[in-house]
Amino acid sequence: MRCPFCGNEDSQVKDSRPTEDGAAIRRRRQCEACAARFTTFERIQLRDLTVVKSGDRREPFERDKLVRSVSTAARKRPVTAAQIERLVSGIQRQLETQGDTEIPSQRIGQLVMEGLKGLDSVAYIRFASVYKDFREAKDFEEFAGNVNEVGGETRNGG
Repeated sequence: MRCPFCGNEDSQVKDSRPTEDGAAIRRRRQCEACAARFTTFERIQLRDLTVVKSGDRREPFERDKLVRSVSTAARKRPVTAAQIERLVSGIQRQLETQGDTEIPSQRIGQLVMEGLKGLDSVAYIRFASVYKDFREAKDFEEFAGNVNEVGGETRNGG
């Protein structure tokens, strides 16, 4: 594993333990050249996924990009990093086990919306504003009007 501080290729594992949700192994490492310590995470990857974006563009699935997106929606909300990790791990597992290697970006957006709906209504609305491309205040108003604060459920099937 390459040291993020000096770029040396040799490091020694000092400690290994599973993450809270058991979906990854957290390893504490020490660089053999500069003695800096850093943490890595090892996750099971069932298959390589490709995200099919609008205009038929394709790019590799990036778990970290999904974590950033959900974290941005949940910023300054009572949502823990562990809850975000569980949500993203669940989405990634669903995508990897469904059989297709090419996933439409809309499908990922739907899964995030479903997960955030039950987690935090404000994060749900924030994510929806980007995912559904709200352009005016009335778009927020209409969407938020269908969100029930308790459990983030929607009224009128929206």
